[in-house]
Amino acid sequence: MRSPSPIDDGVVLLTGASSGIGAAMAAQLAPRVRALVLVARRADRLEALAAALRAAHPRLVVDVEGADLTDPAAPAALVEGALRRHGRLDVLINNAGMGDIGLLHECPEDKLLQMLQTNVVGLTLLTRAALNPMLAAGRGAVLQVSSGFGLTWAPFFSAYVGTKHHVSAMTEALRAELAGTGLRIVQLCPGPVATEFEQVAGNPTGQRVPAFIELSAADCAAAGIRAIDRDQAVAVPGLAAALGIWAGAGAPRWLLRLAYGLAGRALRPRFAGKRALPLSADHGPTGR
Repeated sequence: MRSPSPIDDGVVLLTGASSGIGAAMAAQLAPRVRALVLVARRADRLEALAAALRAAHPRLVVDVEGADLTDPAAPAALVEGALRRHGRLDVLINNAGMGDIGLLHECPEDKLLQMLQTNVVGLTLLTRAALNPMLAAGRGAVLQVSSGFGLTWAPFFSAYVGTKHHVSAMTEALRAELAGTGLRIVQLCPGPVATEFEQVAGNPTGQRVPAFIELSAADCAAAGIRAIDRDQAVAVPGLAAALGIWAGAGAPRWLLRLAYGLAGRALRPRFAGKRALPLSADHGPTGR
């Protein structure tokens, strides 16, 4: 018999909570948890979200942390702060992330470094910091919001795909490493989601994802929360996106190389020299 979900009456630390999937998760978690620790760079958005959650759920404790996960000291400080205020940490949701669309050699260096620091270094350090108190308690959960690109790949997303392969591979290895400890290590691997992701990543083609493939932030958030409740190793929400992702993950590499090589030759002129504006203070890690 499965033990109760660590979400219920738990203390949850959620990164990338200022918009998108993160904000949707906060709203869906609010009726179930004791305390939410909301983390993002945009503290003003977090304050507005926290005020709305407190008004709707008077017994809910909401902490706002305007932290930047590209700071190597931030992950440990966030976990220590949650433990100091609440005495425990039951669930970590690593949702903060940013992407990049286009040719790697044209990507601005500051954007590339910020993506690597957020998606890889910050996520890994925050996971590490959260594990000790969870292991001491003998229960807890870590949800990594990865991507369908953590399971497969495609041209014109090369660095982003690399960061998500790190997330997905690390999560699988960690789940095996911690088997039998009482911890739930799960990952969410969505395809396209209707968030600010594309605005931050930049889209040189200007073409939108077909509506039948794109998932709402609320539906994606719900899939991640269900994954924690069910201790589901990998959740790939949305039927249309899931079919494409699992087909790509299961296809022979030689076949993907052939197909994507042809796509790369055909589409490269549409991406060349069409980079978005350099990264600004308003275009950092998002809530997906």
